[in-house]
Amino acid sequence: MSDAAQTQTNITNGMRLSDKLLFSFLTTLPSCIFFFINGTLLVTLRSKPMFCGNCRYVLLCNLLIGDILFLALSQLLYLLSISRITMLYPVCALLIMLSTLTDSISPLTLVVMSMERYIAVCHPLRHAAIVTIRNTSVVILLIWTFCFLNVLIQTLLLLTFILEALQRKELCLAALQYPTPTSREYSKAYTCVLFVSTAVVIISTYTGVAAAARSASADKASAQKARNTLLLHLVQLGLSLSSTTHSFLVLSVSKLVTRMVFVRIQNVLYVFLFVLPRCLSALIYGIRDQSIRSILVYKLCFKKQQIHF
Repeated sequence: MSDAAQTQTNITNGMRLSDKLLFSFLTTLPSCIFFFINGTLLVTLRSKPMFCGNCRYVLLCNLLIGDILFLALSQLLYLLSISRITMLYPVCALLIMLSTLTDSISPLTLVVMSMERYIAVCHPLRHAAIVTIRNTSVVILLIWTFCFLNVLIQTLLLLTFILEALQRKELCLAALQYPTPTSREYSKAYTCVLFVSTAVVIISTYTGVAAAARSASADKASAQKARNTLLLHLVQLGLSLSSTTHSFLVLSVSKLVTRMVFVRIQNVLYVFLFVLPRCLSALIYGIRDQSIRSILVYKLCFKKQQIHF
């Protein structure tokens, strides 16, 4: 068991029932609120033909689906952990692998969304031919396939361990996902490569759009809007990958504070590194879009008026 897993096990083992109920409520409530908001945004995008036929909104739907699934699985794993519910290791590994699968959807989708904006500004005449619903669907399929292959590789690396632990029951902690040195090193390498490559692509597209904005023939307003969108994508990327710092921060904080203080900080870290990033990422993008904002506000306010397009 890793240091982070051992620390979390010791902490949850010493918590009173009232503390567990309190922290479960304080983390589940914002999760449910943002789950509802993101779900409403997803339904909004799928309910109007004008959104379904636009590649940018189709990609946003994929971003939302990945974030909603990741949020749901993360909250489930959190509640299982704080409740100290033991389960067979293969079942636990399956839940964690599903969480890992959805974890990479957001950064990869943001890369594609950034490239779409780059093509729209720098190659406007070719945009309609390149960015089509069919091509977008193929790219989304490739994103999910790539994430599945990552999970498959991790499963193969853990296959021997899983077979040995078929009958073992233990707490389902995310830190137990990589019980072998090889699996831990692969996870670190994959995360680093994913972060660096996605950041390089988004920064490169931003640089290209900024250069195009300075040209005399460019549409200044469109280029400026695209630059702001790409900056937003970079912020979204940081939010999506913030969860990778959780184990490091938990282990560091556990050595500096008392048990009860650590419990509170641990829950705050969970909310700010897992819940809020996945909720705010797509929500900020949706609210920023005027076409989405008016419909989303009506739905969230439970308005009865119908908006026609």
